Amino acid sequence: MASEQARPLAVVTGASTGIGRELAKCCARNGFDLVIAADEPEIEAAATEIRGLGAAVEAVQADLASIEGVDRLHAALAGRPVTALLANAGRGLGKGFLDQEFREIRHVVDTNITGTLYLIQKIGREMRTRGEGRILITGSIAGFLPGTYQAVYNATKAFLDSFSFALRHEVKDQGITVTCLMPGATETEFFERADMLDTKVGTSKKDDPAMVAETGFKAMMRGDGDVVTGWHNKLQTAIASVTPAGLLAEQHRKMAEPGSGKPQASRAGEGPTPAR
Repeated sequence: MASEQARPLAVVTGASTGIGRELAKCCARNGFDLVIAADEPEIEAAATEIRGLGAAVEAVQADLASIEGVDRLHAALAGRPVTALLANAGRGLGKGFLDQEFREIRHVVDTNITGTLYLIQKIGREMRTRGEGRILITGSIAGFLPGTYQAVYNATKAFLDSFSFALRHEVKDQGITVTCLMPGATETEFFERADMLDTKVGTSKKDDPAMVAETGFKAMMRGDGDVVTGWHNKLQTAIASVTPAGLLAEQHRKMAEPGSGKPQASRAGEGPTPAR
């Protein structure tokens, strides 16, 4: 990259669409050059758009659920120091756990947890050596809710939410900040990819990914520990903290159960909004 000496470098995963693409655009507008990654070919179109904002951008198409894919992304850095890592790659999966294919379950776990942790550790160690760096992890308010019909996804987000708080306190004296971005349901391709377009949450109004990304980016730059986007999501997390888990699980079922997006099912009652 021609400008690498003048501009800090940000790495954004899951940057082909949705929140990740908007996070990358926030970085470009705020003086970063970028390496962006995703497992879809759309990552090249994202790179073209972001270059229009004045940043030098390198796109890496790689399976970030695999060790090999993360290694490919890391190799593309070619030893350049990473000022900000925005670990946003994630996968969802709807329907009942016993009805899901295990290879799809494994892909969600490996994308959301295994690949994310591997990348954070690799780049985090380099940040620790330099004594500086910012890490943003896209968790979710789903981590506060037992995810009936999204059981594996919500569990992975509970893991990431917890992990981010713990890591923040491990590295707080080493020049590294860790911020957990916790959005609610956001208008992205998430619900289509998770096969949830027939659910109540899949057909509901959702948050703007540009708003979510801007909120998360600003929190990262301030060095905040966590940020929940949107007043309704803040209220939901507050309610979840004092509501029995069994009741939360039943409310989640009403929103995420297959077929709940049909008119006759929509009268079943309101519950918490499954996230992202």
